[in-house]
Amino acid sequence: MQEVVVQSGHVTALRLFDVAYAIDLGRAEALWAALPQHQGSRSRLGATPAKAVSFGVAPLALRLAPFVLELDGRPVTATASVRLYDFGTATFALQVPVEAMGWADFAALANAMDLALGSAAEDTPWPGLLARLKTDLGAAFDRAVGAPLQEDYLIATVHGFDTALTANALIERVDLVPLLSGETRPLSEGARQALLRQRFSYFEDDLAIVTWDRAFLYEPRQDTDVADVLEVANAQLLQMRYYDEKLDEELPRMYGTVEAARRASSRWSARRYATLARQLHSMVAEVTEITERVDNALQVTEDVYLARVYAAAMDLFRVPAVSAAVDRKLNIVRDTYTALYSESHGGRAEVLEIAVVLLISFEIVMAFFH
Repeated sequence: MQEVVVQSGHVTALRLFDVAYAIDLGRAEALWAALPQHQGSRSRLGATPAKAVSFGVAPLALRLAPFVLELDGRPVTATASVRLYDFGTATFALQVPVEAMGWADFAALANAMDLALGSAAEDTPWPGLLARLKTDLGAAFDRAVGAPLQEDYLIATVHGFDTALTANALIERVDLVPLLSGETRPLSEGARQALLRQRFSYFEDDLAIVTWDRAFLYEPRQDTDVADVLEVANAQLLQMRYYDEKLDEELPRMYGTVEAARRASSRWSARRYATLARQLHSMVAEVTEITERVDNALQVTEDVYLARVYAAAMDLFRVPAVSAAVDRKLNIVRDTYTALYSESHGGRAEVLEIAVVLLISFEIVMAFFH
């Protein structure tokens, strides 16, 4: 059977960075507009009605200068862009357009981009792009992160083949597993089925297959909604990972501080408890605020198809599991805050009781001498 040819499409490598506690998107947009020959816009999903899907706060999409990649020993020009989210995430995208390319070469291109730009690659353009972003827009970052966490994702998109294909016909004619897995050796039947499990179609001629680190999209109408939803899900995973790791660092420190306060002299322990309780309360408020913004980054209501893709991606990326871990650790901090608050007030009450007893004793002694 003749090889299927990708008439038009592209392969996109995403790299997400947690760059700050928050980003002032309005200020970032103004700073970007002041730079020469730079373009930006606030994002919305293209094909989905606004009432069906909406961003909590629409991210800011900025177009960067084209970038030349070295793929399999040859230079390839990629379009470059970055999308900023108000909860502190920056998503860079390098996209290589495809025209009239055989399927085997298309899959090889995806794998080559993963080797050059993925998490295992050593010399990548991402640090340079991030440094330039911080130079241009760092003034809009609230509490910038020095060594940000990262996530990467690869999306291979086809807009048209050399012949009209339904989703079922495409699966029959093309082996999607090498593209989705990045493996050149044949996989077991169980591994193949697992890769193809999260498969979605709305019309008979479109297809979305989502895996942990890659996705394949067949979008004849050139919609970008599924790709946007996958990006948001990755951004939510990144932020939840950040706060999960932050709480992992804070909990042992909190235990040590509590023990130090308990070993302190009783004269100052109430004040120490009160100070520590205020610090813990501030931490809980900060983490709760940002995690709520992350949870509400994208709301999918009436578009059932996109809601299914979004829910599958969130589950596949284990966002609910990481979010639940953050909630459990926050509850530990809340309980500790409540206990410290009670001990602080108990210590104050004890001091007051001692003062009252001393005053009464003083009055009795004075009365006795008089």
